[in-house]
Amino acid sequence: MPRTVERDKWILYKHTSSYELIKAVALDVKNSCQADISEAERERMQERLAALNLYKARNPDKKPLDSIDHRINTLEFYMFGYEDDAAGKRFIFSPLGNLFLKHINNEDNLRKIFTTMLYAVQFQHPASGTDKRFQLYPFRLIFQLLTDERLNGRLYYSEYALLVAFVRSINDEQYEELVKKILELREKSDEEIAKLYQEDEHAYVNAVYEWEYYACKLLSSVGILDRTKGDPICKLYHPAKPGSRSKPTGRTARNGYVSLNNAVKEFVQLLLNRYSYAQPPLKLDDPERMTLDVVKEIYSFYPPELMNEIGETVALSSLLELPKLIEKYANNPDNETAYLFEEVLDEGFRMFYNVETKRIGGAGHTDIECLYLPKRKKFAVESKSTANKLSGINVGRLREHREEIGGAYTIVITPRYVPAAKRDIKGAPIVIILASTFAEYLYNHIFHDVREVDYADFDDIITEHLGEDVSKLISDKTMAKFATNN
Repeated sequence: MPRTVERDKWILYKHTSSYELIKAVALDVKNSCQADISEAERERMQERLAALNLYKARNPDKKPLDSIDHRINTLEFYMFGYEDDAAGKRFIFSPLGNLFLKHINNEDNLRKIFTTMLYAVQFQHPASGTDKRFQLYPFRLIFQLLTDERLNGRLYYSEYALLVAFVRSINDEQYEELVKKILELREKSDEEIAKLYQEDEHAYVNAVYEWEYYACKLLSSVGILDRTKGDPICKLYHPAKPGSRSKPTGRTARNGYVSLNNAVKEFVQLLLNRYSYAQPPLKLDDPERMTLDVVKEIYSFYPPELMNEIGETVALSSLLELPKLIEKYANNPDNETAYLFEEVLDEGFRMFYNVETKRIGGAGHTDIECLYLPKRKKFAVESKSTANKLSGINVGRLREHREEIGGAYTIVITPRYVPAAKRDIKGAPIVIILASTFAEYLYNHIFHDVREVDYADFDDIITEHLGEDVSKLISDKTMAKFATNN
């Protein structure tokens, strides 16, 4: 007897299968919107896409924004970036999203960048409604199956819809069991598979719809998957809405399959060798971290293997590690990275072409002595790594550190703090900058190949806002400088 309660499964984003539309929306958000995705800007985006024949409103007079919302959510699902309401409803492009737009005219490179984006998709996912009990990297598992010789480099549509879409977690033992079930399914006829579909029609129809109609179509147009359509097996129907008199919508399940495109086979294997398909994903509900911090880390994946494949310099790949290390060491896990945090902050301030730095450290001294060359102005940098929140700032001690070097002000860099810490510095020549904000600022300059990073951005803001947390002002400066760059 068919089930009456739909089982939880993977939820793949299904509102577009057009690769060209995804590219157009990404370019529009970056260039025309300047990363502003407020309601007014989304309405203008809708008009621009309509002018390019990439959008057609069902009711032009009302101008509903549902379709544009889906387009932006598609970018989020495929790891182009994420929305940050705290930044004023802006779209924050990920390193991979920026890399995609940088190589927008090179389809070979785009194919590998998009492959890497898939490799970074995890469940839980900030832009997917997949239940939190699913804890795995879905496309890593699919790539692993597609490179398994026992499966002949193929994944049949029915194998995804009946088996793969319901995998909640994966390790080597579970993987072997999955392969065994797939091989058993391959022994069945189309008629037998049709009966399996009809045993839980409402669960399977969505899996068929999302995979066959959207994901496979999109990824074949990108050139990541080769798609063999196959013949119809049966028709499956979505459940009728309560009170609806219309016929349930039907979807055709086929016996086709997908395989990896030759252009990405070696690259996929390279990623699988370096980053395990069974790696546990990051937890959005990690009780020890703010959700936004986890989201930022999820979207920060940019492996050096990709940089090498698409011809980006090793130097750039190495530099891009610096912002990640600043955030990592700031959190001081197990109280072991305070010294390393000082080192990477010193390296970060040395990126300013008009600042000289010297690490001092030790009891009674500032961590880093800095000289802003154009104004012959010294300032002190204090690194405050902490696994918890910084509970307070000793203003008197920082004054002694500052006076020792003749500094004009002190910059305290920390991952997080309690509200009282901000009250401590009120009226003092001290500012707070969050480690994530400093890392974000450096990342954008490195990625956009700004060789001469000018400290004037910081000095102007700091001198006008002494005694405050200037993180938001620095972040706004970052967005203003790089929202329109490719």
